[in-house]
Amino acid sequence: MTSAPTTAYARTALSEWRTMTARWLDELRPRVEGQIDLDHVLGELVDELARQFDADRATFYLVDHAARELVSRAAHLPEIREIRLKLGEGVAGWVGQKGEAIRIGEQEPDHRFSRRIDAVTGYRTRSMMAVPVRDADHVIIGVLQVLNKRHGDFVSTDLQRLETVAVEVAKLLDGTSLRGQLRPDHDKPLSFRFNFIVGESAGMERIYDRVERAAATDATVLIRGETGTGKELIARAVHFNSERRKAPLVKVDCAALPESLIENELFGHEKGAFTGADREQDGKVAAAHGGTLFLDEIGELPLAVQGKLLRLVQDRTYLRVGGTRPRPVNVRFVCATHRDLQQMVEEGRFRADLYFRLRVVDIEVPPLRRRGHVDLDRLVDHFVFEYSRRYHREGLLLAPETRAALHAWSWPGNVRELEHCIESAVVLAPGNVITPDLLPFRSTPTARQADPPVEDPGEALFVTPPRTLEEVERAYVRYVLALQGGNRTRTAKVLGIGRNTLARKLGDDG
Repeated sequence: MTSAPTTAYARTALSEWRTMTARWLDELRPRVEGQIDLDHVLGELVDELARQFDADRATFYLVDHAARELVSRAAHLPEIREIRLKLGEGVAGWVGQKGEAIRIGEQEPDHRFSRRIDAVTGYRTRSMMAVPVRDADHVIIGVLQVLNKRHGDFVSTDLQRLETVAVEVAKLLDGTSLRGQLRPDHDKPLSFRFNFIVGESAGMERIYDRVERAAATDATVLIRGETGTGKELIARAVHFNSERRKAPLVKVDCAALPESLIENELFGHEKGAFTGADREQDGKVAAAHGGTLFLDEIGELPLAVQGKLLRLVQDRTYLRVGGTRPRPVNVRFVCATHRDLQQMVEEGRFRADLYFRLRVVDIEVPPLRRRGHVDLDRLVDHFVFEYSRRYHREGLLLAPETRAALHAWSWPGNVRELEHCIESAVVLAPGNVITPDLLPFRSTPTARQADPPVEDPGEALFVTPPRTLEEVERAYVRYVLALQGGNRTRTAKVLGIGRNTLARKLGDDG
């Protein structure tokens, strides 16, 4: 059923197919490098699969190692939201478990075929192909499946072609933040939306929804949040999921330029506009034509320049420094700030008319301390994987007490601080375990840095006000219990105590 074609013509045709497939997926790769909605990319993938194989439907499953299931992340499924198959269940489940490519014709019943999904959807599967998707270490990370060829049955060449697609899809996934979740030892359910934006808390889900809605329009977006929360990633997500994604995303850091240069940086200048201006020059606004202009730290923009930016936002025209002729531009605005612009308006340091023009779609990115333990764990695992891979430290483990220390910290520097903390620990770990002494908390100011100094503070690890030892112990035990999903047996084992002792520390009868 899966024997390779033997004719020179067939070999040439397969080689041409490989070239075409690589070129087709290469077109998706630049989008994947941005903060693209990964489900949208995978949806384009299955649409193209169905077209290329003259099939009625196509499905792309990912392996959820924590659940020991295949989950459909992109599929033609008008009837239900998703399909979940236990590894080994049905043809796709068999492929996901055994790694065997399968082709079934309309007149070829197969004992591995499960009618459960057809029964749920009312769809009748007549023929199919399914192949495994393997990463560079040959681990099965997904399954590609196409259903019901429109004219005749799938042939062996079709199966070989689908296997070629699977190789290229694995390479595509390796350029996404999904790669860390697809390893066999990943112990959390699959969770993702925008590439390299990690988090599933309610606050982050609200942000994702706003990004999706904003990206579907040309509305101006204002992103607010503390330093280090990831505002630029959100800005990039707005751009890369919009119709402007093929045009430039141009960033201007309003805090990095002196007042005397920022107008020239934005608008460019005419020849002779100032000493040394021996030729005309475009600015960042012109460079962003057709795309998105990202004004980072907009709260640092001088008042004199704010008025000129207001005209640009209102009329989509601007003047070069030294110029008199308005220049039109087609640009979308995304701005970010850690400042309280409303307060700055009240203090006369930011123009009210500009503020309201910028705040069409308002997105507030929460600080890390408000995102909860689940998001923190996701981010920790993501950064440990990424930096272990970057520095060739694969196999590094995070000690339980290190994770507890990470949860106890206040993260005044937010996600950026966490990322640098993990990177440092990965680089400095002498062995295969990241221990608490590798965390650079001593040199990092805490959220309570304004408090008066005390004599010999010890390790800067505890960020709550002083409490009784009993209260601290009980809070920590409850935290470990939550990490273990409420399982008291595992919690007692992690803490090195018996279940009865655990019950006493929790203040109940167990």
